[in-house]
Amino acid sequence: MDMNGKEQVKERIMRMLPILDERQRRVFLATEALAIGHGGVKTVSEIAGVSRVTIIGGKKEISNGEHALLPVGRSRQPGAGRKPVVEKHKGIIEAIGRIIEPHTKGDPMTFLTWCSKSLRNIEESLKSEGFDASYVTIAKILRNEGYSLQANRKELAIAKSNSDRDAQFEYINKQTGLFFMKNAPVLSIDAKKKENIGNFKNNGKEYHKSGEAPKVLDHDFPVKELGKATPYGIYDIFKNEGFVNVGISKDTAEFAVESIRKWWNATGRKSYPDAKEILLTADSGGSNGYRVRLWKAELQILANELRKKITVVHFPPGTSKWNKIEHRLFSFISKNWRGRPLISLAVIVSLIGSTTTQNGLKVDCVVDEWKYERGVEVSDEEFNSIVIKPHKFHGEWNYTISPQKKSEQKQWK
Repeated sequence: MDMNGKEQVKERIMRMLPILDERQRRVFLATEALAIGHGGVKTVSEIAGVSRVTIIGGKKEISNGEHALLPVGRSRQPGAGRKPVVEKHKGIIEAIGRIIEPHTKGDPMTFLTWCSKSLRNIEESLKSEGFDASYVTIAKILRNEGYSLQANRKELAIAKSNSDRDAQFEYINKQTGLFFMKNAPVLSIDAKKKENIGNFKNNGKEYHKSGEAPKVLDHDFPVKELGKATPYGIYDIFKNEGFVNVGISKDTAEFAVESIRKWWNATGRKSYPDAKEILLTADSGGSNGYRVRLWKAELQILANELRKKITVVHFPPGTSKWNKIEHRLFSFISKNWRGRPLISLAVIVSLIGSTTTQNGLKVDCVVDEWKYERGVEVSDEEFNSIVIKPHKFHGEWNYTISPQKKSEQKQWK
């Protein structure tokens, strides 16, 4: 083919390729190659920058008439092409989940999650496990699994980030895995925000006939006779079960530990009859904060009662929203009662107890009518008698409380 003819072929190809789909490009290029004759495949391949295999495949389709038999809207025969990575590599989704678990974050109110580990780092980690997937493929899998690419604005909201924050996430994840292997309970705990009891507006909407929306009070001032409700949640991470103790007084360390006690008596003893330890993942502040002496003193009493070790791992300051109870339990409770006035304690308990998800979440709910008071102090002598063992890594955040000998047991109530 002379230069003039080659230029004409190039002009046609450059004009046509951008407006053709995969199937049409393949057949068009094969047609051009056939028109050129000897050396046509090589010439068209160089001009279009397309693999010779693609052009040869197009020639076979034309000669066999396959291009005319393809279903409408398809570029290839059903089953043709490379298999998706998730089919080729069984277990790759689970492997990605293991790799990113300690790095996963999320906004509990929007059900979005995102990952702080880069795609290329995930790609390298997958290779070490025997999976061959590009970072582009990994990004597609993450999107399909509900992850979203986010800027790091949420990180900047933290006043001062501890240098070991990410390492603490890793440590929590490691401890969770160890307790799972021992078939011991791993509980995510926290108190949900207080709710005014009464006919108050509750954010959210429900379907009603036009003009028949429930009427609520035009103010949010608490009704003293009704008070407020404080739901304290216990979420079993591996069983996907929630337990909520609804208090009507102060959110104190006594209330927090009593909620764990109620969970054990109602659910824990039946679910984990042979467990010798319990793992709690908790925020760093509030009634179950790592600096609260009464929290540790009450845990000592509970450890004595159950004759079990209780290990606590705290999320670093400023990262409480990543405690799993937030987006696996509390967010669904909020969704279940949205737009519903919480007119009584019975209604609150009913709405919490009826919370379910497509993933099988079950929730039990009870009422705690005990009057808890703030300001309960633990003396130095009492505090020093607690059998607490700080872990080597950040012992202030991670510690284990063991049962005391009966002769050493004290009550702080």
